[in-house]
Amino acid sequence: MIDHDRLFKELLSTFFIEFIELFFPNVMAYLEPDSVTFLDKEVFTDVTRGDRYEADLLVQARFQGQSSYFLIHVENQSYNWSLD
Repeated sequence: MIDHDRLFKELLSTFFIEFIELFFPNVMAYLEPDSVTFLDKEVFTDVTRGDRYEADLLVQARFQGQSSYFLIHVENQSYNWSLD
């Protein structure tokens, strides 16, 4: 079975600048591409319910000369289609 989630995250991290250029072109005027750093997965806990959540990708970058963070959460879907 193909791990589509892992592959998509790999694509986003490999082509992060191109992703921002394509989907958020106005952001590119302020983003310093050489400052992009991918951080270790962050874990969040819902204190009231005890559920654990992990950020898909956490990116640190300089934005308008200041340190900033991009939290990217994507829910990609894959389906097995049967022609039977």
